[in-house]
Amino acid sequence: MSDPLKYLLDESRLPEAWYNIAADLPVPPPPPLDPRTLEPLPPEALQALFPDELIAQEMSAERHIAIPEEVRDILRLWRPSPLFRARRLEKALDTPARIYYKYEGVSPAGSHKPNTAVAQAYYNKKAGIRRLATETGAGQWGSSLAMACQMFGLECEVFMVRVSHDQKPYRRALMELFGATVTASPSVRTAAGREILARDPECSGSLGIAIAEAVEVAAGRDDTNYALGSVLNHVLLHQTVIGLESMEQMAMANDYPDTVVGCTGGGSNFAGIAFPFLGEQLRGGRPVRLVAVEPEACPSLTRGRYAYDWGDTAKLTPLVKMHTLGSTFIPAGFHAGGLRYHGMAPLVSLVKDLGLTEAVGLPQLECFSAGIQFARAEGIVPAPEASHAVAGALREAIRCKEEGKSEAILFNLCGHGHFDMQAYINYFAGKLENYAYPEHEIAMALAGLPPVPGQ
Repeated sequence: MSDPLKYLLDESRLPEAWYNIAADLPVPPPPPLDPRTLEPLPPEALQALFPDELIAQEMSAERHIAIPEEVRDILRLWRPSPLFRARRLEKALDTPARIYYKYEGVSPAGSHKPNTAVAQAYYNKKAGIRRLATETGAGQWGSSLAMACQMFGLECEVFMVRVSHDQKPYRRALMELFGATVTASPSVRTAAGREILARDPECSGSLGIAIAEAVEVAAGRDDTNYALGSVLNHVLLHQTVIGLESMEQMAMANDYPDTVVGCTGGGSNFAGIAFPFLGEQLRGGRPVRLVAVEPEACPSLTRGRYAYDWGDTAKLTPLVKMHTLGSTFIPAGFHAGGLRYHGMAPLVSLVKDLGLTEAVGLPQLECFSAGIQFARAEGIVPAPEASHAVAGALREAIRCKEEGKSEAILFNLCGHGHFDMQAYINYFAGKLENYAYPEHEIAMALAGLPPVPGQ
């Protein structure tokens, strides 16, 4: 790489526009549906939850959408983020592969999530909104939105999946440090939460339940909107700064990835790094393999169905077409809390359905082992979510060794694990185990899909 330090210190390298994959796909994305009429949802139906400019981005097919200067000014606190070549890891693996990683853990909240949190807070503030309600799994999204709300003078209310609320007290403390109110979900604060607790007082929660609570709160107050940290088109759009920077940084290294790897829960960090490369390919550029890595315990891409479904457990949201395990699916309490969502982003689901990306589900113990191996070689402790991308990259590097191929592998190290050390303590103590969801339980959840014709 010619001069990476100069690149990182050059604020002009920060992208001026986000990239929208919808402009280059061979087919248009299926529209969201009104669950009552099963007709395409008009944009104004989303105005109870989102400001008009985010709704426009959600529906847009423009290739590039300008990043407001007020947003870029905050992104400059940590962007461009660094791209490293993992030479010590390559040596440890004795692989001919060239392994690169984009490190998003340099953000103030320690993950990629502020890339969209700042944008969402900005557009809501501009629209006159006073409060944002949201959900969070591992707490990376909640802490990012709390930080962004603080920067724009907004109140922030976070419903945190109960198992993560109990497992990750420091994430909760970080959200509160930034001024957010944090509630374990399911809670007695909402009708959706009370209904779940009436059925199962010991419910460990899920992102689908927490989303339902946040949406209920947002829909019930005129001064409050809802913010989502993944899944939706505008969220994936904001994350493309990752891939756009990566393309320029790889060019500085005189290299280009043969394979791009990212972990997937809702799909935002995977799309963020992968979609700019996919768009280049769709416009006639160099082919690249895209590998989405998800937990074996929450396998929406690998074992779910591509169908219209609700985004939340209480069925308050519109219907979106995605790879889903069913909106009533409640995953086991494994430590990668940010990957415990029943569905996958509609755009990620579409590119998977079109055969433009691959997906693999990996067991928890393999991912922790990979995260430890990476930390010992490169000195960065991955978050449990990010360790899935590490494990996927390690599999690709080992494949290159077995096949004698010198390929370039790029993966997104989407966050550090400094607030997740209890998970590593549990791993070393032998308290973690692999868990593959039983087929009959997935079938039960999928039996509740909405009656949309043709699915």
